[in-house]
Amino acid sequence: MNAGQASGQERPVLMMRTLVRGLAWDVGLPLAVYYVLHLARATDWAALLAATGAAGCRLLWTALKRHSLNPFAMLMVIVFGLGLVLSFLTGDPRFLLLKDSAITGGLGISFLVFAALGHPLTVDAVKTWRPERAADIDRDFHSNPAAHRWHLKVSIVWGVGLFAEAGTRAVLVYLLPIDVMVGLSAALAVIAFAALIAWTIRDRKRQQAAWSP
Repeated sequence: MNAGQASGQERPVLMMRTLVRGLAWDVGLPLAVYYVLHLARATDWAALLAATGAAGCRLLWTALKRHSLNPFAMLMVIVFGLGLVLSFLTGDPRFLLLKDSAITGGLGISFLVFAALGHPLTVDAVKTWRPERAADIDRDFHSNPAAHRWHLKVSIVWGVGLFAEAGTRAVLVYLLPIDVMVGLSAALAVIAFAALIAWTIRDRKRQQAAWSP
């Protein structure tokens, strides 16, 4: 195997690692802050404020370091910020739990909308996380059919998965007691993200040969 072939085979692995690592920081960090405080019985307002702050700090850090806006970090600021505003509108505990669905559902819809527009969020995200390869990533997406299909597929799967998680919670909120749903709500998000990340890793490994030049 020559150096060019090795480089071609390593490229999708590096791309996958970059995608997963970036998602863990941009999406996982504010979600973790929110649910840890939520489970620690902090007020919903405090948990949402802390999560919005974490997403905002991440957005500011990447903007200053890489001189570009991070699409996922920006999305998390908007979603959690919206939840923060909604927390002032009602004291209904079930409505407060539904904000968790608004968070993951909003993310899911964003994945699907951008995929439908032909510009999946994963492309901009990976370019933000690896600015030194932004031109190569963009060129690969537009010229490599395998890369193009993979980004679209990942965006659609994440969109459907997150929207399904949001819908499941929305139904369970009105079927189960509040004290059960407080813990189950956090578990649903953890399970959904863990399953989607595991699927992304597994699928990327299956597609390595197709992506190699």
